[in-house]
Amino acid sequence: MTVRVLIADDQQLLRAGFRLILERQPDLEIVAEATNGIETVNLVRQLRPDVVLMDIRMPELDGIQATRLILADQATAHTRIVILTTFDLDEYVYEALRAGASGFLLKDLPPEQLAAAVLTVGHGDTLLAPTVTRRLIEHFTESARLPGPNPIVSDLTPRELEVLRLLATGMSNAEIAVALFIAETTVKTHIARLLTKLRLRDRVQAVVFAYQNGIAAADR
Repeated sequence: MTVRVLIADDQQLLRAGFRLILERQPDLEIVAEATNGIETVNLVRQLRPDVVLMDIRMPELDGIQATRLILADQATAHTRIVILTTFDLDEYVYEALRAGASGFLLKDLPPEQLAAAVLTVGHGDTLLAPTVTRRLIEHFTESARLPGPNPIVSDLTPRELEVLRLLATGMSNAEIAVALFIAETTVKTHIARLLTKLRLRDRVQAVVFAYQNGIAAADR
């Protein structure tokens, strides 16, 4: 299935570079380019791309604000947002996660990794740049931890809770399968079910939820 992509960045040279990289991938189609946050939101509403490569620092409306607007609209909430930035700063990562972004990447990553990342997100998975560590997510979600246990957690089975704890450490489906001695397809089923029960959009939100609700401990 072809993944339709919108590139949002205020720098023309970077947009051209991203387009050149992504157009080499036969499963990716560039549907538009945007130069600021407002234009991005309007184009997403008009074209309904699968993935938006979203710069953080843009004029008129920054990438995080644009992400919130896109995902708050039921008509465009299915769109996956990959935040691209040159700034490996903690507050940007956390705000992007809270806004609902499905990925966070630095602009200095190798070209082949960019295409792979867009395909990964376009096919429904989530990702974070290797430099965006578990320690970073823990630091911010600890500060936003809820005052008491969330009753919705009781809806999870013991196995689903176990999968969620491992998911929060950054493990892939294959790694979780090895750790629990189950099939990778079974892991996918558990993740799909726990996301539905917790009313979460994707794996990234599941990681944030796990730390906010004390399911994943900071010293693990």
